[in-house]
Amino acid sequence: MLKLQNMTLSTRQILDDIALCLVFFTRLPLPVVDFRERSLAAAIWAAPVAGLAVALIGGLVFAVGTWLGLAAGPAAALALAATLLATGCMHEDGLSDVVDGFGGGRTREKKLEIMRDSRIGAYGACALALSLLVRWSVLSEFAGPAQIFWALIAAHAASRGLFGAFMHLLPAARSDGLSADAGIVSAETAIAGAVLGAVALLALGFGGAVAALILVGVLFAAFRTLCRNQIGGQTGDTIGALQQFGEIAILLVASVCLS
Repeated sequence: MLKLQNMTLSTRQILDDIALCLVFFTRLPLPVVDFRERSLAAAIWAAPVAGLAVALIGGLVFAVGTWLGLAAGPAAALALAATLLATGCMHEDGLSDVVDGFGGGRTREKKLEIMRDSRIGAYGACALALSLLVRWSVLSEFAGPAQIFWALIAAHAASRGLFGAFMHLLPAARSDGLSADAGIVSAETAIAGAVLGAVALLALGFGGAVAALILVGVLFAAFRTLCRNQIGGQTGDTIGALQQFGEIAILLVASVCLS
């Protein structure tokens, strides 16, 4: 049994929540599961587990690449590509939509309209390019697969641990869409996800975990304020952008602590 304040989950519910997050946040070929109407909002605490799966895939690809004789740069590029394939670029899409909307819209309604547009603008393209460049440059500088594994585990799991708290602290900006359909995240669920994410930061060592926690906390607060001011809440796109910002911030800390 998993207990946290008023949240009590059976083993079956824990496994269902993990499976639901894997199905929703990754493109892994998983068997069909009956979630018995369990909502994403209730299961969001398990998002860091989906991040762990993505991290292990990326780390494994890097390890195989270097074992085959690839230099760190190409191996890092393949590892990054593997994580993108594993998630279907879900969070990258959110990042580009948010930057396009916040940068190109003058009103709340126009920003939301731009964010829903499937086309990508100059702001979004530049944001994606910078995100990929920073992440690749960090990964390519690590000494070997062990550092890559620890860095990816911390970055992917902890960045997804922010989801529940973000959805709990900000209302949905739209009455429809992924975030609105997910439901309302309870405080207990948000805390559980944040705790799992914080534990993942220990992969950076105690000092690195503290530094990353502070940096991510500041980033979280700043982005929450920005979203409230720009669109009055959160959407699926803003959650994706938050993941990208968190992943980048943690990888930067890892580049100092693990290199």
